[in-house]
Amino acid sequence: MKIPFVTFAPLEKELDVNLRAAFERVYARSRYILDEEGSAFEEAFAKWCGVPYCVGVGNGLDALTLALSAMDIGPGDEVLVPSNTFIATALAVTYTGATPVLVEPKLSTFNIDVEGIEEKITSRTRAIIPVHLYGQPADMDPILKIAEQYNLRVLEDCAQAHGARYKGRLAGSFGDAAAFSFYPGKNLGALGDAGAVITGNGALAEKIRALGNYGSDVKYHHIYQGRNSRLDEMQAAFLWEKLPLLSKVNENRRGIAARYLTGINHPDISLPAVPDWAEPVWHIFAARSARRDELATYLEENGIQTSRHYPIPIHLQECYTSLGIRKGALPIAEEISATELSLPLYYGMTREETDFVIETINAFPR
Repeated sequence: MKIPFVTFAPLEKELDVNLRAAFERVYARSRYILDEEGSAFEEAFAKWCGVPYCVGVGNGLDALTLALSAMDIGPGDEVLVPSNTFIATALAVTYTGATPVLVEPKLSTFNIDVEGIEEKITSRTRAIIPVHLYGQPADMDPILKIAEQYNLRVLEDCAQAHGARYKGRLAGSFGDAAAFSFYPGKNLGALGDAGAVITGNGALAEKIRALGNYGSDVKYHHIYQGRNSRLDEMQAAFLWEKLPLLSKVNENRRGIAARYLTGINHPDISLPAVPDWAEPVWHIFAARSARRDELATYLEENGIQTSRHYPIPIHLQECYTSLGIRKGALPIAEEISATELSLPLYYGMTREETDFVIETINAFPR
């Protein structure tokens, strides 16, 4: 049996007629930027997330960057980000001219450890970016408490957490704003790059929209030195068609993850912990093993594809040598990078396929 790490085929087959109709709809109208498809998706996604405002942008990195810029984060400022996350979280801070300050995660959940936040706060700290990594929500209540105490903005990175819940409430509805990516592999993915920012603050939403449209509030009137980052009509139409299936997609992924959590039983493999208050959506099922590379080779030989998220931590990336953080300074991020192995998990994965992965892992030679 051959098990891919991810495939879009089951979902695309189910949505084939709808997606082709979306293309024809936009193509027939011949309006590809800032028209009714974008507005319709923004309204629908805001409603789905339970917030008043959604601003479509070009991608998830732009969503983070524009939100920070709209919060007036800039040179001389510091922003707290997890040391274990995709590099886009840190890059967004850098693009504003501010400095990312890395906070270690909890090994059990991969998310930012709230116990390590306060010690990283200085007089220059302006914001915290909790990342709901791999689709598991961060522990928001203590984060919000710290933010209130130190007058910090909170920008949720929801790039992997479409529909995740914290204490029954959707991720993205807690902070000043939340940034989403709709990269094709996400639980809600476009057929190209796309992103959005959601917020409960109307003034902030207006500023984000202007910043992503060349700094313009009306055509040829520019109030900010903005950039070009807009959700195009074709991707908005595809997302609008896919949104009604998101809850179904997430439930399917939860079922697969539940089978992994109960079925995988091997002394050399650690599975992710799920706090009682968390309802993950399992964008990634991240296991850990000190024998990670050996395990990945073994699974590949048995027809099972895997991936590694993320094999080089941010502070050891060549582009961030300027932070001056040496190897060994952030041991938890480094341990995760050296041991994390992502298992296959995708919408439409069959029980037979899931069981094959479980049985093969449990048979990994000890």
